[in-house]
Amino acid sequence: MASEIIDRAGTGGGRSRPAAPAVPGEPGEPPAHGGRGERVAPGRASGGRARDPFLDNAKFLLIVLVVVGHTWPMGLVEGSRTVKAGYLWITVFHMPAFVLLSGYFSRGFTGRPAQVRRLLTGVLLPYLLFEALYTALQSLAWGRPFALTPTEPTFLCWFLMALFVWRLTVPLWRTVPWPVPVAAVISLAAGTTTMGYDLALPRVLMFLPWFVLGLRLRPEHFAWLRERRRPRLWAPLPLLAGAAAAYALAPGTDVHWLWMSYGQHALGADLVPYLAVRTGLFAAGALMTAAFLALVPRRRLWLTALGAVTLYPYLLHGLLTTAAHAYGWDAPLRPWGPFGAVLLTACGAGAAVLLSTAPVRRLARPLIEPRLPGLHRLRRGRRSPGTSEPRTA
Repeated sequence: MASEIIDRAGTGGGRSRPAAPAVPGEPGEPPAHGGRGERVAPGRASGGRARDPFLDNAKFLLIVLVVVGHTWPMGLVEGSRTVKAGYLWITVFHMPAFVLLSGYFSRGFTGRPAQVRRLLTGVLLPYLLFEALYTALQSLAWGRPFALTPTEPTFLCWFLMALFVWRLTVPLWRTVPWPVPVAAVISLAAGTTTMGYDLALPRVLMFLPWFVLGLRLRPEHFAWLRERRRPRLWAPLPLLAGAAAAYALAPGTDVHWLWMSYGQHALGADLVPYLAVRTGLFAAGALMTAAFLALVPRRRLWLTALGAVTLYPYLLHGLLTTAAHAYGWDAPLRPWGPFGAVLLTACGAGAAVLLSTAPVRRLARPLIEPRLPGLHRLRRGRRSPGTSEPRTA
């Protein structure tokens, strides 16, 4: 059982290649408090601007997919063609969509001192705290020595490290001509090399095009998807086609292709087939991400408020799924195949909602939104230039 979750997380002994989640709750947005500790009223952003319910709905639906994907143990995924097809279908687009939104919310980052302080307290410090928590849990669950190596992200902490690195490069991408094609070339080239997992570098580079694409998007691009009738009418087709392709390809597909933590050599692929498959994954991810966003509800719903605090279910759910897989809490459901996956899906969705509630946030806030004297001296109401969102770091 321990070996199963190690492979499921892609950690290679607990560290070297964690499973892909999708993003912190505010992918690229500030935490849910203002610059001086004030709480933000529902439906309002920290700078006083009304939040966009469409974006909050999208974030919460994506975090549900992340949590659901992590509730399925690899023994269940590999033991059922239907479950594996569902896993492939989710993984093709949910991380690209999350990284894309992270880039979109990072558009206003210019490296100002206030933004860097928010980056340190809102991303890097939670990363260090949860690195210690996940390392301790894995040590306890599998009887390993406690060995904290902050430069090698554990499990889903990779995304915080990647977001930290991506955000620092935002000014650079403003000066690069043709930034998205350049990022795509870097991503493909990175997969042909051999590199370690320090700073989650394989994923930082291989998911890079989605972040840069998010930087290039503007509100009118999302408006076209959500307000034009034709995209919404056609949106189910790419998702259905993706599901059919996932089912057809499931028996012979290695899920490690989708984690973006393994390169050509680790996957045992020749250069041309590797580049062809990666290019196909880019295309499929783009189509399915656009289709998903076109179908996201535009109006304020019960889940909209939860979309403002997705960092909480993102960081906390991994503690639950790690314990469940390590101690076999989900073992009775594994022989049930698709029905077991349905039950685990319901549990995952319920956990995403529960971990977003106010009582849980109050308990976890010191870890997820730590307050350090001297690092929160931000002016109330300031907005980053060039973005419709309030402060982005």
